[in-house]
Amino acid sequence: MVTLINTFEMRYFLLIVSIVYCSYSCNAQNENAQIAKQNNTAFNSEIKLVVGIVIDQMRYDYLTRFWNKYAEGGFKRLVSEGYNCKNNHYNYVPTYTGPGHASIYTGTTPKYHGIISNHWYDKEIKKTVYCAGDNAVQSIGTEDVAGQMSPHRMKTTTFADENRLFTQMQGKTIGISIKDRGAILPAGHTANAAYWFHGKNEGSWITSTYYMNELPKWVQKFNKKKSVETYFKEWNTLYDISTYTESGDDLNNFEGGFYGKETATFPYDLAALKDQNNGFDILKATPYGNSIVADFAIAAITGEQLGQDSITDVLAVSFSSTDYIGHNFGVNSKEIEDTYIRLDLELERLLKTLDDKVGNGNYTLFLTADHGAVNVPVYLQSIKIPAGYINSSKSKQALNNFMFNTYKSTELIQNVSNNQIFLDRKKIKALKLNLDDVQEAIVNEIINYEHVDKAYTAETMNTVDFTSGIEELLQNGFNQKRSGDVLYVNDPAVISYSKTGSTHGSGLNYDTHVPLVFFGTGINQGSTVAKTEVVDIAPTISALLGIGFPNGATGEPLEFVLNQN
Repeated sequence: MVTLINTFEMRYFLLIVSIVYCSYSCNAQNENAQIAKQNNTAFNSEIKLVVGIVIDQMRYDYLTRFWNKYAEGGFKRLVSEGYNCKNNHYNYVPTYTGPGHASIYTGTTPKYHGIISNHWYDKEIKKTVYCAGDNAVQSIGTEDVAGQMSPHRMKTTTFADENRLFTQMQGKTIGISIKDRGAILPAGHTANAAYWFHGKNEGSWITSTYYMNELPKWVQKFNKKKSVETYFKEWNTLYDISTYTESGDDLNNFEGGFYGKETATFPYDLAALKDQNNGFDILKATPYGNSIVADFAIAAITGEQLGQDSITDVLAVSFSSTDYIGHNFGVNSKEIEDTYIRLDLELERLLKTLDDKVGNGNYTLFLTADHGAVNVPVYLQSIKIPAGYINSSKSKQALNNFMFNTYKSTELIQNVSNNQIFLDRKKIKALKLNLDDVQEAIVNEIINYEHVDKAYTAETMNTVDFTSGIEELLQNGFNQKRSGDVLYVNDPAVISYSKTGSTHGSGLNYDTHVPLVFFGTGINQGSTVAKTEVVDIAPTISALLGIGFPNGATGEPLEFVLNQN
């Protein structure tokens, strides 16, 4: 009995010692981390903060077309004081939001980072998946499933990840966007936080348990202020609409508009229209969505103390309302022009905050876009430019007929999406068919369909090394495990979309040509018309910071952009 008691007492004593030691050790580690954050000279940098700005669906010519309407402190300041890459392009297809944001920050293409679209057909689980969707995490800031998001489907690191690794996780990373994917993918796998806007009847900034279990106090305070509600007001042109000569007529047949308003014309009474347009979601499709992002980004700079010490932080900001408005009203609309004029002022406000809070000379910034957009095809047709629309049901029926007539089965095709055809390989094997032969037969069939310009097999993508043209772009967007068995390309300016508003996704210049401006510490002043690619951004920032390149990066540092004196 005595032995048992002594043994119990000894175990209890050792447990107490262990707890005390652990507590002391954890406190010591926390204190050491704080000391390192304050005094670590190994990570000291002139650049206290890197700011990445992505403008969703910004064609390059929006920079030049609306130039005379811009003020001096936004786009014009970035271009005049920074370095303007005038011939910057995406080097893959499809040109969508998810792949775009991933490529900017990873320095590589979907072939390597794996984000092949916004949504894609998963061949293993035989379901369509979302690029940022993650059922293994929970929503924070809302009870809606809108918070069940993470970067787990992105296979490679971002330069923000590499900065975290380089600084022993001391440099912060914060991602912010109206869209979840616009915040999550740029911030990478190791981000301190990514925040996105949840509309509907809430109008709040949210996140997921991937990052935290509770919103920080500054975010809670921001949400409680209900400042977003102040944007339920009239949207009219900032200047006299008669001066908006860089865009088409306000009343035309090429625009969508909002439920509850007969014409897509100014002004828009958002307070009156919100109930018929999903409440706070209507703000996403107005310039005020960009204002909401700017408000929150400015609050984050203070709330997260970004750029307040000698260890570099990263702030990834994506303005998404430009995309919603482009999809609704089109490339040539007065609404797009007004949106960019107003966005210019938001950029000026953000730059002033960075000057005041971080210090002019203490931060580096780049601005680009995740893709461009096509002019509304019916508008192009009206001025005799070749364009059109895909009749998806007609093409699907023709393909089904071909498969039945050739193979006596319509079940060999599992999915058609993102201009790719996915085959059921098990059924092909069961029927003792050769996969390469089936792929090639489908290519030879669909190349005869109206508006299909080119078609290729997965086997071709895997075995032929393309170095130019649309074939190279297709190959850069082709991920062997995730992409389909057959890829096809539509005619120029031919889309699968409604006959109002614009869309994107092709490898043509209207989708691939986007702005790229570098600005701030370590950046030369000037411009170039030499071709640059979006995948060059992350290696350039990595070289500037002296950190490791993202682990899958295929782009190259733009040496002429960097001031190496």
